[in-house]
Amino acid sequence: MPHQVLVIVGSLRKESFSLKVANALAKMAPASLKLNVATLHGLSFFNQDLEANPPADWLVFRDKIKASDAVIFVTPEYNRSVSGVLRNAIDVASRPSGQSAFLGKPVGIIGNSPGPLGGVSAAMELKRSLPGITGPILGQPEIYLTHVGNSFNEQGEVTSESFGKVLHQYGEAFAAFVEKQKKAAAA
Repeated sequence: MPHQVLVIVGSLRKESFSLKVANALAKMAPASLKLNVATLHGLSFFNQDLEANPPADWLVFRDKIKASDAVIFVTPEYNRSVSGVLRNAIDVASRPSGQSAFLGKPVGIIGNSPGPLGGVSAAMELKRSLPGITGPILGQPEIYLTHVGNSFNEQGEVTSESFGKVLHQYGEAFAAFVEKQKKAAAA
């Protein structure tokens, strides 16, 4: 039975490169993984005043994470960091303190950008902020996808052979990482 992986897309834009990357990765995932792409549309703002009686959309989002075996963040880079909607989603899912929906879940991070740096600053921001609220984070291979605007056709399909190869290799590495983490947790 494949491991269930929630792929969280850090952009709301209809033609989001992050969404295209997530969908492409889901299509080429190894058989040992089932990738479920989740956008953050409709997720209300985190407000600690609401923790005692959380909004339904928070509970639905937290349940999606809890039902998954692992999580991959596909993040664009906004002003050298993650998008506000992704930061909000992390806050919603990781609260209340000590009850993060991400706890114990192996995590992957994919940065992407239409520019030459591939979202490296956003990915590094996630690597700094996720420890303590998630499970282990895949450190190698790191993946920062550059010039993503030139890598898809109008249907959202990957058109660059090298881009597709990188996504495929990352999927394989993440599958091996999840399997290793699950075996270690069972031991």
